[in-house]
Amino acid sequence: MMQIAICDDERYYRKKIKELVQQYLERRGLPYMISLFSSGEEFLEQRENAVKYDIVFMDINMSETDGIRTAERMRAFHSETYLVFVTAFINYVLEGYKVDAVRYIMKDTLDTAVEECMDAILQKMHVSQVSFCFLEGERKLYTDNILYVESRKHKVIFYYMESEMRTYEMYEKLDRIEIALDGYSFFRVHKSYLVNMKHLRSVNNYRAELDTGEELPIPRSKYQAVKEAFVAYKGAL
Repeated sequence: MMQIAICDDERYYRKKIKELVQQYLERRGLPYMISLFSSGEEFLEQRENAVKYDIVFMDINMSETDGIRTAERMRAFHSETYLVFVTAFINYVLEGYKVDAVRYIMKDTLDTAVEECMDAILQKMHVSQVSFCFLEGERKLYTDNILYVESRKHKVIFYYMESEMRTYEMYEKLDRIEIALDGYSFFRVHKSYLVNMKHLRSVNNYRAELDTGEELPIPRSKYQAVKEAFVAYKGAL
């Protein structure tokens, strides 16, 4: 379920953005939950608000704690939220680069701008996130943070980089995971290893070396194909 926050000190705009986002998501059959906040202080009152939302629509011009300062405090905890600034004044645009805003929406163009903004964000989300049901429950992963997936006995193990390396396990065949991650730059270097090409540092002596320095074996029968895929990937960057 997509978690969305709207933070604006004007009730009219909170309601307007909520209605437009609801209409957009319901037309696409996407589950969601929208939370409304009337000030930066209210948004930051609960620390979990800094990390729980997929998308935050933030008014820049609020009294006391404005949108920029609210976003700075949110970013201190979390960098993965898609932050959209809503403003009536274009001169604030440069300030938003400091907090990695993905879009600016002018308040007099909401009817068209919200849909365009949501299109762009959902496209990014599709590229960067996947969901799997692990033994500990369903979890959404950023594909860039998956180093590789290992098949071991009847399980697959995801090696995932957060503030430190984490592993997530599930009962599944690696063939199915390979299909699920198709299009995200993963390559099967071994019957037991599916590697994220973004984290593949080198291919030499029948070994695949990752960013972490870890090395995975490459069977002789696959070695040439892995080398060619690695060269092609690096050449396409």
